[in-house]
Amino acid sequence: MRMMKNDKNETIMVIGIDHGYGNMKTATRCFTSGVVRYEKEPIFQNNLLVYNGLYYQIGEEHKEFCAEKTQDLDYYVLTLAAIARELDGKGMNQVKVHLAAGLPLTWHLSVQGKAPVELFIAVASQKEDFQKYLLQNDSVDFTFRNKEYHVEFVGADIYPQGFAAAFYRLQDFKGINMLADIGNGTMNIMYINNSRPVEKKCFTEKYGTHQCVLAVRESLLKELGTVVDDLVIEQVIRTGTADIGEKYLSVIRKAAGEYTKEIFHKLREREYNPELMRLYVVGGGGCMIQNFGDYDKDRVTIVRDICATAKGYEAMTARKIQKNGGVLV
Repeated sequence: MRMMKNDKNETIMVIGIDHGYGNMKTATRCFTSGVVRYEKEPIFQNNLLVYNGLYYQIGEEHKEFCAEKTQDLDYYVLTLAAIARELDGKGMNQVKVHLAAGLPLTWHLSVQGKAPVELFIAVASQKEDFQKYLLQNDSVDFTFRNKEYHVEFVGADIYPQGFAAAFYRLQDFKGINMLADIGNGTMNIMYINNSRPVEKKCFTEKYGTHQCVLAVRESLLKELGTVVDDLVIEQVIRTGTADIGEKYLSVIRKAAGEYTKEIFHKLREREYNPELMRLYVVGGGGCMIQNFGDYDKDRVTIVRDICATAKGYEAMTARKIQKNGGVLV
């Protein structure tokens, strides 16, 4: 979260939010993208958000993959929870907010003659819908974790997923580079050559860590006839191990290894050649590559900061506001 004065001399908070299918991320917070709605106040209230007379438990379980994030109110409620978590860290509860968020890669603009920040202000085909969705209220009052919040929205910028995580280190992208942003539901692939994105080489695949969990679950059922909790599978994917029997661990590792091979196969379909280019992996799925992948560590960089994309969104909007006459406070 960045405090700024905009061109109207208003004090605002720029908050970057990465609306993942598995996790919601801000620059400093990460929590499960789960929402359970109640019409009556539930018994357990650890992460309870109250909005428009309804009760929402946040972080209960992962949200199912959906092509349109605007199809229901879930991501709006999750956005409010993300804002509250950022504000709570600063001891604030009443602010004007400029959101910075993103969507999968679908391109409209020409790269020629445009700087990266200018290019990425409006690139996703669903950009306008998602922007309107986030700004559906001029202001909103809600309660999260028994604390009241009042938020006024002054703007929202939508960027492409993936590039934002590389924003801080564009100077490292010399020559030909492939960037793979592996999330819970999708993998966004793009080329960044000599620190500039290549418009015609940006792709989105429905190939993320959730699909790996499903593949592992199927292998466990097929080979051992056992259903293992997804929390255990996710822990092995994330860390490479878990406190379980060796036969279960072996099956999980084998299935995760096969899935990781498929990720590299998908990259090769997009002309990835490790001898001709460097690969940068961002997003929560980077742990799969690190724990189960067969790759040249000198030519593959795994960015383990799960909040890197949200930080990039925030930095790009801050720079845009500064270019329009705003200043950091």
